[in-house]
Amino acid sequence: MSGGTDLAGAIAADARLFILRELAGQVDGHLNAISLRRVLEIRYGINRSPEWVETQLHALRELGVIELSAGGQIIIAHILPLGRHFLAERSVVAGITLPSDVE
Repeated sequence: MSGGTDLAGAIAADARLFILRELAGQVDGHLNAISLRRVLEIRYGINRSPEWVETQLHALRELGVIELSAGGQIIIAHILPLGRHFLAERSVVAGITLPSDVE
């Protein structure tokens, strides 16, 4: 594995953590992919394509920490209990940076 691939994986894992944090911070636990992309760019300095953000959302769904629905053409993410447990460090989920690793 090259250093660039390692960095890309680390950025993706960080972005997944940041997405979970943003979802957990919402009153209803929901945000759409457009809003999440903006937050990643403005708050965390991760400026990626809409497709990249959607890939991260699908990865989080596969990990069981969020569910996805469609609002027309826009993906809407909702945090699940496992995602909240992960943020509280009561569980570990491979592929997502641990909250304590970025504080």
